[in-house]
Amino acid sequence: MTNIIELKNVSKNYYKKNSIKVLSKINFVFEKGKIYSITGPSGSGKSTLLNLISLIDEPTSGSIKIDETIIKYEKKTINDKIRAKKIGIIYQDKNLLSDFTALENVYLARLAFKNNLYEAKQDSKKIINTLGLANRINHYPSELSGGEAQRIAISRALINSPEIILADEPTGSLDTVNAKEVFKILLNLKSKNRTIIFATHNRFFSDMADCKIELNNGKISIINAKN
Repeated sequence: MTNIIELKNVSKNYYKKNSIKVLSKINFVFEKGKIYSITGPSGSGKSTLLNLISLIDEPTSGSIKIDETIIKYEKKTINDKIRAKKIGIIYQDKNLLSDFTALENVYLARLAFKNNLYEAKQDSKKIINTLGLANRINHYPSELSGGEAQRIAISRALINSPEIILADEPTGSLDTVNAKEVFKILLNLKSKNRTIIFATHNRFFSDMADCKIELNNGKISIINAKN
């Protein structure tokens, strides 16, 4: 297996009245072709870790390497390009733009990476169709069900064929039926050149990962790893 994400002594503190240490000297390597689940109690740092890997946030100390590139946080333009090209993000609350249609929500993510509107629209239609929502492309988020909105969010995450997919409680706001359907889609995205990392409180879903890791008291540990 090839390593795609490497964390070295990564720590993250938040500063309010006092310093709050969320992650403490984490060392971990994520490999291509695997699905990882992140579990742990609320406040254990699951979302923080995903935000660091997605380059939305930066560590207080330590380093992150993505596909042999050590991230330099002062180079924001370069990091934005890495995120747009290599990383697809699925949020619990979908994060769809309310004033844009389903199709527009998807193809705008492509335009951030490659400025070809026709190609962006065509590729977006194909992905949305693959996820069974061809008849909903011109609907606004408020006109979609929870499950439909999450499938559009997945379409948006896939539009640039990312090597890394990050999902933060992707089924947390869905009922059981839709949660299982969305999670089935997520598992089917696995490929030898892609790494999927998702945070969840759901033990049933977390057990389906190739490697189940836990965050607790700022530390990371492997609970199980399938061969």
